[in-house]
Amino acid sequence: MAIFGLFGGTADAQDAAIVAAALRSDRFRQERERDWQRLEEIVRRMESGRFRKLSDADVLELPVLYRTVASSLSVARETSLDAATLAYLEGLVQRAWFQVYGPRITLWGWLRRFFGGEWSAAVRAIGPELLVALTLMVAGTVVGWLLCAQDPDWYYSLVPGGFQDERVPGATHEVLRQTLFGMQDKDGLSIFAASLFSHNAGIAILCFALGFAFGVPPLLLLIQNTATLGAMLWLFHGQGLTVDFVGWLSIHGTTELFAILLAGGAGLHVGRSMAFPGQRSILAAAAEAGQRAAVVMAGVVLMLVLAGMLEGLGRQLIDNTMGRYVVGYSMLTLWLVYFFAFRRVPQGSEAR
Repeated sequence: MAIFGLFGGTADAQDAAIVAAALRSDRFRQERERDWQRLEEIVRRMESGRFRKLSDADVLELPVLYRTVASSLSVARETSLDAATLAYLEGLVQRAWFQVYGPRITLWGWLRRFFGGEWSAAVRAIGPELLVALTLMVAGTVVGWLLCAQDPDWYYSLVPGGFQDERVPGATHEVLRQTLFGMQDKDGLSIFAASLFSHNAGIAILCFALGFAFGVPPLLLLIQNTATLGAMLWLFHGQGLTVDFVGWLSIHGTTELFAILLAGGAGLHVGRSMAFPGQRSILAAAAEAGQRAAVVMAGVVLMLVLAGMLEGLGRQLIDNTMGRYVVGYSMLTLWLVYFFAFRRVPQGSEAR
């Protein structure tokens, strides 16, 4: 009998604990439910897009009610209230957080802000690094030319195998000219264009991604990539095709090489901020520079896509040097005007 009494007592205690917990949960809810309902009403209106029906009092109450309900959720978790109350509060707090702290801009709004000044402002902000990157690209081109002029075997080291085909030292004027004109319908040109685009896109991405190593890898990548350009310029110059080759390259190269320049500058910007953080911590300096550089790189991706379209379509539609120069340097003028003459900065932009 004592044993049954013991079990009976335990069951009664459990029932009493359950009843006490239910009463505590009900009392907790009754004391705070008006705030929860008020917040839910405001959030529901905002989610349905009925912002005009929100009064000034609603807008002012929103952050206060959010903090109150978040506090209720914290207490509910600590006191192990019933699962239904916890689930309700968690869902309400998540919805309210999005309305209080979530993004307020649509995709169209972001695009308008990005192209309306944020991208160009970010590019101007890394101006010193762009000058360094441009100097390195010019130096790399000159080095590639001089190395091949001294020893033609350097050409095979500097120019990737996928770029060579008939474009090798010893090729005649006619052979090299045929690689520039009258090949719109030949698969070889498409393969070469795709190879060149993927190579340059990879260089651009690496220049930015490796910037955290204090900017050293981007320096080397810029020199190495433009040394390839210098080697090819040497090859075509040797057969009197410099003007035609530059025109052939310009139709997409002014955009593609500009994109590489921006990517190299963005990588250098991150590396310089880490090497010379000033009064900030290295982490804080890298985070700030990384945000600015990320804006630049978002535009670089778009430039590379556009360069690929110019490369794939422009060479099929334009088979003369003058037309290629017109398209190529019109694009270069467009980029220069946009980045350095278009000075509007959207309000709240991080790239100032």
